[in-house]
Amino acid sequence: MFSEEIQLIWNQILSETQILMDQELELVGFYHSYILNHKNFDSALSYILSNKLGNEIVSVLSIRDIINKIYCFNQNIVFAAVKDIQAAYNKHVDTECYSIPFLYFKGFHALQAHRISHYLWNNDRHELAIYFQNRISVMFSVDIHPATQMGNGIVLDHATGIVIGTADIAQDNVVTVHQPVLLDNIRSVYTKRYPIINDDVVIGVGAKILGPIEIGPRVNISANSVVLTSITSNNIVIKVSDK
Repeated sequence: MFSEEIQLIWNQILSETQILMDQELELVGFYHSYILNHKNFDSALSYILSNKLGNEIVSVLSIRDIINKIYCFNQNIVFAAVKDIQAAYNKHVDTECYSIPFLYFKGFHALQAHRISHYLWNNDRHELAIYFQNRISVMFSVDIHPATQMGNGIVLDHATGIVIGTADIAQDNVVTVHQPVLLDNIRSVYTKRYPIINDDVVIGVGAKILGPIEIGPRVNISANSVVLTSITSNNIVIKVSDK
């Protein structure tokens, strides 16, 4: 099932690319390097991420090898990327094709790089996970702790300034996070000190969600809200919430 949906999106991206090349000849080399030279979705995505995250110390080839091995071991991460592209396509009325978030949306790129960091963290490679976190922060201005669990179909809209200290964000549906946003834990006596964000939540620009609280499904958190208490499903938060 995963492979079929991944291949379907990849075929669509390939088809779109052929049309895009006819529209802008100056980008023919770019499209070949980032899409057409690759045999599948996994290969193209690892190429894009490694070229953004690699540097003169830890090379592009080293980063790409790490990502390719993880994709090989866990296709769920690749499938999550496909669901993220679909979510971005469906949420953005001005996004006319799947190749746009795949190639250009730094929120999408930051999220896919975080998925690699999270995998490393869960497999006790904490130092490498933190290294990826740092590169994500430097390159995309998005800071997500490697322990943060992300579901499928996440949109980090525009992305710049998003900080997620620790959180659980949606398991299998769309969550939209606008920039800049802060999700973080607070030091307390609770076993869990971080927010849990359920499905179909929209987090507005400048919102802050802090502490061991839960945001229920289909909640819309308005811009600049400060949320310190749990919110039940189907609500709109339009003011500062006090504990």
